Amino acid sequence: MDEGSDSRLSNIFKKLFGSNGQQLEEHILEAKAEGEIESDEVSMLLNILDFSEKQISEIMVPRTDMACADSSSTIKDIAEIVLNQGAHSRIPIYKDNRDHILGIVHAKDLLQPLLECRSDMPVIGLMRPAYFVPEDMGLDVVLATFKREKLHMAIVQDEYGGTAGMVTMEDVLEEIVGDISDEYDQDRPDEILEVEDKVFVVSGRALLDEVCEKCALNLESGEVDSIGGSLAAMAGRIPNEGEFFTFDNRKFTILQSDERQVWSIRIDPLEE
Repeated sequence: MDEGSDSRLSNIFKKLFGSNGQQLEEHILEAKAEGEIESDEVSMLLNILDFSEKQISEIMVPRTDMACADSSSTIKDIAEIVLNQGAHSRIPIYKDNRDHILGIVHAKDLLQPLLECRSDMPVIGLMRPAYFVPEDMGLDVVLATFKREKLHMAIVQDEYGGTAGMVTMEDVLEEIVGDISDEYDQDRPDEILEVEDKVFVVSGRALLDEVCEKCALNLESGEVDSIGGSLAAMAGRIPNEGEFFTFDNRKFTILQSDERQVWSIRIDPLEE
């Protein structure tokens, strides 16, 4: 598949339906309302429409949150990062500071020296080349690059050549299919859960119209389709955990969020 094939997916949809993006989104939501497609399918279709318009900078792990190691680190040091920091299986190695990434160490490359009791061996000898991408690269392009180059991680550079963050194949795919969890990920709440009378805990990815229907809300957004995205749009950024907003006679408290998105929200009725 060539580099532009992913970005053409939304264009194919538009040609098939003879619609622009906004009209196609209306068709998708109408089909959902009529029971022709499921909620998960709606989310994926809407995500695909937005996919080619997003850049790496919107989804990357920022440099301050990257699990990295100095080039003087040993095999044992890297193993402890992987085990104790919930890190990715690929750890960037830098010299002096994170603006000078030398390469990547894969967790599986640590196994042999650990089995041979060489835990004090310098990790720099196990490095693989790092792949660098600009922060303004589109998600469709980086996905095509990952597939073409058989990569799972890239270092994101800012306009001055410094390290802005990093991005993984999982990060990119989650923009289409939603959160990809495994047995080590923290459990996420049900999409919409009533914990007390008229008190709800909802997933940030829950569709806005479903939250409005089940929680008797009157919210609209022409730019996003999830409740978490709606709150982020109102705030102009990703809200921090513990922040709250009041509107539509409700209090919306951010229970869990990270640098990328809002994961869960508590909705309480305001006291009269």
